[in-house]
Amino acid sequence: MPSVSAHDPYVRVRGADEHNLRHVDVDIPRDALVVFTGVSGSGKSSLAFGTIYAEAQRRYFESVAPYARRLIHQVGAPKVGEISGLPPAVSLEQRRSAPTSRSSVGTVTTLSNSLRMLFSRAGTYPPGAERLDSDAFSPNTAAGACPECHGLGRIHRTSEELLVPDPSLSIREGAIEAWPGAWQGKNLRDVLDTLGYDVDRPWRELEQRDRDWILFTDEQPVVTVHPVRDAGRIQRPYQGTYMSARRYVMHTFADSKSQTLRARAERFLAAEPRPVCGGSRLRPEALAVTFGGRTIAELAGLPLSALARLLGSARDTGETSRVLTGDLLARIAVDTELGLGCLSLDRTTPTLSSGELQRLRLATQLRSGLFGVVYVLDEPSAGLHPADTEALLVVLGRLKAAGNSVFVVEHHLDVVRSADWLVDVGPHAGEHGGRVLHSGPPAALAEVAESATRRFLFDREPAPPREVRKPSGRLRLNGVERHNVRGVDAEFPLGVFTAVTGVSGSGKSTLVGQVLAGVLADGTGAGMGCASAEGLEAVDRLVQVDQRPIGRTPRSNLATYTGLFDVVRKLFTGTHEARARGYKAGRFSFNVAGGRCETCQGEGFVSVELLFLPSTYTPCPDCHGARYNPETLEVTFQGLSIAEVLDLTVEAAAEFFAGTPAAVRSLRALLDVGLGYLRLGQPATELSGGEAQRIKLASELQGTRRGHTLYVLDEPTTGLHPADVEVLMRQLHGLVDQGHSVVVVEHDMAVVAGADWVIDLGPGGGDEGGSIVAAGPPAEVARAAESRTAPYLARELSSR
Repeated sequence: MPSVSAHDPYVRVRGADEHNLRHVDVDIPRDALVVFTGVSGSGKSSLAFGTIYAEAQRRYFESVAPYARRLIHQVGAPKVGEISGLPPAVSLEQRRSAPTSRSSVGTVTTLSNSLRMLFSRAGTYPPGAERLDSDAFSPNTAAGACPECHGLGRIHRTSEELLVPDPSLSIREGAIEAWPGAWQGKNLRDVLDTLGYDVDRPWRELEQRDRDWILFTDEQPVVTVHPVRDAGRIQRPYQGTYMSARRYVMHTFADSKSQTLRARAERFLAAEPRPVCGGSRLRPEALAVTFGGRTIAELAGLPLSALARLLGSARDTGETSRVLTGDLLARIAVDTELGLGCLSLDRTTPTLSSGELQRLRLATQLRSGLFGVVYVLDEPSAGLHPADTEALLVVLGRLKAAGNSVFVVEHHLDVVRSADWLVDVGPHAGEHGGRVLHSGPPAALAEVAESATRRFLFDREPAPPREVRKPSGRLRLNGVERHNVRGVDAEFPLGVFTAVTGVSGSGKSTLVGQVLAGVLADGTGAGMGCASAEGLEAVDRLVQVDQRPIGRTPRSNLATYTGLFDVVRKLFTGTHEARARGYKAGRFSFNVAGGRCETCQGEGFVSVELLFLPSTYTPCPDCHGARYNPETLEVTFQGLSIAEVLDLTVEAAAEFFAGTPAAVRSLRALLDVGLGYLRLGQPATELSGGEAQRIKLASELQGTRRGHTLYVLDEPTTGLHPADVEVLMRQLHGLVDQGHSVVVVEHDMAVVAGADWVIDLGPGGGDEGGSIVAAGPPAEVARAAESRTAPYLARELSSR
């Protein structure tokens, strides 16, 4: 063990083996901006988050009382020999908590607290009105919430038409579509039958008063039910409770923890703004108080940049007002500096990108005044225009200047160049990575031949010349009116690669992801925020590829999503041993009983409850993580069991299944998008957003494409190393070469410079954006005087 002084200026990591790290030893300076780089899957996040941050959190929790520890989610002890010189750490990752309409920009930044205090202490009250406490200005408290909508701004109602879409059916035939399925639905039908209602007459023939009671009653009568079931089944009477369709839907929508059940219940509800609060979510007493002539709901609905202007121009009404507005202005300034000026305080967090959410948390930390802390950030430049990235670097510099260490996992080359220290992990992904290739000043990386990052920082070769493609047609959107995009006519050339650019909040995702995609999905051109559309007939199919997870549980994985697992199970079913035993394809699924290990239910691990400590997970004692029972594992294909096949990487599987065309097609598509390092059975929960997007693209690539397809991608390079971006762009340009169209919303100027057509929105964000500033080939847009993208695009084109 190395000797370390009490004032050692380095965080020293010894023997890190987390995920694919290979017994890594590395020294990282404190009080510096340290950037971790490497291709996707190389192990940089495993080092920064999975090892350094996880160990700092573990040490903190050791100081917490055991009873309190069980109330806090812990990430677990990392696989590392020793870490010395490690200060307390704060993690700012791109993950979000459970989405809720009550969580907003104002609550995340705590700016809402200050604004409520301003109205409480310095607001203008009606004559004779009592002064309200700050809680009375919050829609999330009983004191402030509108009594009619409970602070949600909308009230959800249902109707007979929504609950019973087909009145020609009887109740037994499923007329009440809103009812639950399986036994619970049969129970409600049997209770109604027992109560004397005719469950076999068509719904429309029932009397209106009976229909109203069945659907809308608040009564919950309990009766003895004598069920009629299939012959041979035991039929015992039981006490059944009736619940109306409306009551069931409202209860499910409000209280269910299942996103699937909530989404199903929402189909039978219509949301309406309430006239009492007008959607402001507040009581009339709170809305009667103003500041600068506006209510708190009106100020919360303004973009932060506009809110700052209004607060700055407010008349001085006293010392309290000056102090509170000064605090608000100082905190809003950090948010606008980070490119968040287009957001409003009432913008709900589920509608924010993960990058926006992380930068909001970063702005809050900057005002916290902490020092001596290690901040670990996950690609804070994600979703940022190059102009906003410059401001991000200033903010990171301020965190460091306050006496903190800033560790950043990042791909953006401008951030990498600005680092004091660079830790490059690689050389490749998965089992071909996991080594620290360089730990030192960025300039010294030029000597590391193995580094994939080095080529882009120092030895970047000019892009091969490529002729700009000529469009095969045009798709035109007329009179676009949605969010901050107002009165815009947009033209998208077909048969080419189009990049849509603009600063954060300029309207890119609105125009492309909502209006363009919505018009094509609808097929009529009417509505969707668009007055009319032309050229829709030239597009046969729309494919949207986003970075949302391919699954939310460990049971969903790479093989199941791509359909490869079906091919693999058929191969195992066709073996001599499986046929002799009578095994069908279901035997080789870990999701159903039969072939899976029943001890862990096919999970591969079990939860261990510890007294006064949080639950921990350990490999299943019976299957040892294989997920299958011993009898299933006895069946092999070319010498490997089903569990061993799922543990293969895509690269190894391509060689193993070389003689199986159906498997090769899926595996080749995954290799083509640079995912050869992933394991076939890798859980969806372990995949990054960029990996999930490329898996979706691979699934699309392996299919047969008929007719003209328009591919829409929103920031496809987010989370990708420049080397991975090259692989992805080869595939997207390949689709265009096959006669299809690709439209990407993008901030990476290397991608934009390689496009055939560029549409630049702006000039600013929020109310200052929403217009098309320039449109044309990259060289033409790079000369646009009003475009904030132009100088960065021009710089990229000049380097080619």
